[in-house]
Amino acid sequence: MPLLAFGINHKTAPVTVRERVVFDHKNMVGALHQLTSLPQIHEAAILSTCNRTEIVCNLEESDTVAVVDWFQHYHSLSREEVEPYIYIHPEQFAVRHLLRVASGLDSLILGEPQILGQMKEAYLTAIQAGTVGTLLGRLFQHTFAVAKQVRTDTAIGSSPVSVAFATVSLAKQIFTDLSTHTVLLIGAGETIELAARHLHEHRIGRMIIANRTVEKAHALASEFGGFAIALGDIPHHLAEADLVISSTASQLPILGKGAIERAIKARKHRPMLMIDIAVPRDIEPEAEELDDVYLYTVDDLQDIIQEGLRSRQEAAKQADEIIENQVHQFMGWLRSLDAVATICAFREQAEQLRDQEVLRAKRLLARGMPAEQVMTQMARALTNKLIHSPSTHLRQAGFEGRSEVLDIARELFDLKDPHS
Repeated sequence: MPLLAFGINHKTAPVTVRERVVFDHKNMVGALHQLTSLPQIHEAAILSTCNRTEIVCNLEESDTVAVVDWFQHYHSLSREEVEPYIYIHPEQFAVRHLLRVASGLDSLILGEPQILGQMKEAYLTAIQAGTVGTLLGRLFQHTFAVAKQVRTDTAIGSSPVSVAFATVSLAKQIFTDLSTHTVLLIGAGETIELAARHLHEHRIGRMIIANRTVEKAHALASEFGGFAIALGDIPHHLAEADLVISSTASQLPILGKGAIERAIKARKHRPMLMIDIAVPRDIEPEAEELDDVYLYTVDDLQDIIQEGLRSRQEAAKQADEIIENQVHQFMGWLRSLDAVATICAFREQAEQLRDQEVLRAKRLLARGMPAEQVMTQMARALTNKLIHSPSTHLRQAGFEGRSEVLDIARELFDLKDPHS
């Protein structure tokens, strides 16, 4: 039952290629049904994000051509358009790849946790589509358990490596308990959205979002229980903010020293942390001269980001050790499936012999033979029948000098070596 992980990601393909192979979530179930309708494919799941599109499947032998052909035809691409960017991981390499992806070791941002949630969604979609069976079901459950172990046993996700995360990390260092404080977020782009998400997760007390387009600010604020205002309203609300995070595309400062000074006076000189992550800067540098104002720029965050990256890289080495061990465990389980049919046949044979002897014993009891004699006779007969075939083969192996068969038999039946 070969395993295969196949696809493209941010390391192998530019965004111009990645955007052409995205699977629309609305059509995912149909795509899975198409894929598993191929005679070579037994089980399949599809993971599709902005940074990667991957197919994990259980297929006949190692027929990767069928998967690649289906993939390019589904997206109306020629082999030349997609082949240079794809990777194919068979068997244990597929298991290792899946574990590394789920643990955030293969992500654009090392150790980011979002990918695990995306993998769980892909798994649930495949379950709903009926395209996951015993093998992939076990693989995904194993993957999720290992990802959890990596998060628990290493520091892979504890240090900031993005500007948004570093910003919130700095705020936590200064304020400790964010639940009693108010943040003013200026802008509504990706960095501010990520900062809002992190702040919300850390239970920020109150959130105000200011943006040139109020509708966009409102959309973001409603997601996190915040309050939206226009840029022009900032002076009226600035004094409410203990923390200000700004990231706009403005070519001129949004906040001047004078407005900040008036806000500090209105706050009765309670400290204000201001983090300007815009380039060009949104906050006049002169604001740093004010008492009770602590102004940081994106350059000031680089030390936090680099330290976080070094910490995660060290944690990634520990994570890889965990993953190698868990790949071995899963492949051991997979190999054990080959023994199931033999074990079942052996048990069935033993049960047939048992049933024959039980039936014979019942007949003897019905004829009036003493029960003790019947039990002794049944035990002897059953023992002889169970060991007859193995004994015959062992004698033949000894005659032919096949000592390895005798070694296996001693291991199989847990016997002591008579020569030791």
